[in-house]
Amino acid sequence: MDRTIACCKNALRDAKVTTAEIENVIMVGGSTRTPYVKNRVAQFFEKPVFDSLHPDEVVALGAAIQADILAGNQKDLLLLDITPLSLGIETVGGLMDVIVPRNSKIPSKAGRQYTTSVDGQKNLKISVFQGERDLVEHNRKLGEFILRDIPPMPAGLPKIDIQFIINADGILTVRARELRSNLETQVEIKPTYGISEEEMALMLIDSIQNAESDMKVRGVLEARNEANNLLLSGQKFLQQNDAILSEEEKMVTNALLNELLEATKTEDKDVIHRAIETLNLYTTPLAHRALDSNIRAAMAGKKI
Repeated sequence: MDRTIACCKNALRDAKVTTAEIENVIMVGGSTRTPYVKNRVAQFFEKPVFDSLHPDEVVALGAAIQADILAGNQKDLLLLDITPLSLGIETVGGLMDVIVPRNSKIPSKAGRQYTTSVDGQKNLKISVFQGERDLVEHNRKLGEFILRDIPPMPAGLPKIDIQFIINADGILTVRARELRSNLETQVEIKPTYGISEEEMALMLIDSIQNAESDMKVRGVLEARNEANNLLLSGQKFLQQNDAILSEEEKMVTNALLNELLEATKTEDKDVIHRAIETLNLYTTPLAHRALDSNIRAAMAGKKI
């Protein structure tokens, strides 16, 4: 019953309504006949439970109507189903990137574009998770597949479009396509298979109880990911523009890169962000000068 009341609180919060705004509370299913269940729900909503409907027949009638809609016989009725938990993929650092938020209507389709994090990367593993925590290790893994034979390109250049498509039966199709080469692969998953209503409720409660700590961890990991990308691009910048940088500029840039590397070893996102800002502040004028120099070299001897 405690888990039931917690679900009621979550539903009210998501709908942005109070118990005073609820006109009737209708309970369905056999267990709702139990006096203790009725009393607890009535106490929470501060009004008696509306129990004039047969709790078993209501469920059966609803299932029959939905079956009739899915069969294409009903055109003037629409029963909306929703995703009980968020669906997403694992990104760098073990973070959960949500593509279909919980309570999204079914059927639905959502997508996002990603890229590679390593130069010349040919394969990309896509791991699909379900849950509300910020780290995938705390969520439920639904499956994974690999997008193979991506044409070798510098990190950040490939454009990989990942689509989540949920049909009326709740079957999830995850499709990945590299837009430059048109390579595509997909996998089908039944997100709710093997998980009970009680387990879903516990996952939601767990996410609420750990929301603050999860936000701190996510903040550090996101800052660390940004720093690692900057470290990689910083080393490339020094190599590619060695001829136009002074010895002092190269020495200071290397020192700032080392400071950023040390900052990534801490668990303080503010320390990492400060090191990023310091590096960006110093190297931005250098990058502008390098760009001007490269454009002059490319345009030498040409007329516009």
